Amino acid sequence: MNKRSKASRITLRALLTALIILQTMVPMLGFIPLGFTSLTIIHITVIVAAIVLGPWDGMFIGLMWGLFTIVRALTAPTSPLDPIVFTNPIISVVPRVLVGLVAGVVFTALYHRFHNQAVASVIAAALGTLTNTILVVALMGWLYTGPVAKAYGVTSSGLLKVLMGVVGANGVPEVLGAMILTPLIVGALFSVKRLGLKRA
Repeated sequence: MNKRSKASRITLRALLTALIILQTMVPMLGFIPLGFTSLTIIHITVIVAAIVLGPWDGMFIGLMWGLFTIVRALTAPTSPLDPIVFTNPIISVVPRVLVGLVAGVVFTALYHRFHNQAVASVIAAALGTLTNTILVVALMGWLYTGPVAKAYGVTSSGLLKVLMGVVGANGVPEVLGAMILTPLIVGALFSVKRLGLKRA
């Protein structure tokens, strides 16, 4: 890797790190309001980092997302559940780190096999998004059954059905959003040849 390429990677890593912190801490930057729901787009930053820079950088950006999720839950919670649930790194950090791992590994494997950047990006985006959504919701229900059930106004026995509904209501638009936006962003970054980011 030449010095110019290395410098470009370091610069992009720093920009994506700053972006994920801003998206996590500043209201509305990580979400697109759609009237009946809000489309989370924070995870797309992690997925883009994993695709363009590789799984390790994706995991690092995911780690930053998770750590600042804890900070936000402690300092500026958006719901009564935040200080209870999202101060636990198993829920706030682990799924975010795994987003970067899954997206990076899936993209690399598919790109090496099929040499189709767009298709590899779309599939990596979908699986990376599902990793976060499913793990966060599942861990919430498993580790904090009582508080989560109370927050949703259901019994503990009825919580599974509610959480499956949450995965469907939030997960589907988030997956679709990631599948649309990720290849556009990745394509734009890869098209800037001087960055030297495209991995063989």
